[in-house]
Amino acid sequence: MARVIFTLVCLMLTGTAQANSIFKCIKDDKIVFSQLSCPKEFRQHKIEYQLGITTEIDSDKRIKTLDPLQALLNKKTISKERLLQLLDSEVYRLRQENSYYEILRASELQKLERNRYWQKKETDDPEYIESLKEMNQHFDNLIANNTKVINLLGDHKQQIEQESPSIQLISR
Repeated sequence: MARVIFTLVCLMLTGTAQANSIFKCIKDDKIVFSQLSCPKEFRQHKIEYQLGITTEIDSDKRIKTLDPLQALLNKKTISKERLLQLLDSEVYRLRQENSYYEILRASELQKLERNRYWQKKETDDPEYIESLKEMNQHFDNLIANNTKVINLLGDHKQQIEQESPSIQLISR
């Protein structure tokens, strides 16, 4: 079970990590790797991986990354293709999260079953039934919230696809 969870977590992380470069942050004898620019007290080396070739560049100047949501909130434009790509990646992330919730639900169910067994309770014990109901309700709410957001994002995606391609998308 632990291998399955570990594998799913690794797959989720590989799906979200799309960067071709990471930063090697160096301070005294400490070395830390990060996908974000290093703090000011660290020296920074940028490690890029492209087409099977890894290059390391000593770059102490900070790179300011532009968050797409911040760009929209600041009334900057974003291309239609990029917005559709971001919507698809968020829907994918939410679906992965729903799968993870199902794995967590199964794990919690096993824990409840073990507790019931060792406390020598029956399956119709009111305390067991109540904790089972609370656990299911908790995970059902989490999955329902994600499903609502997935549907909302799907509606937005359809709306964007129907708009003319010459219009730049701007925050409302």
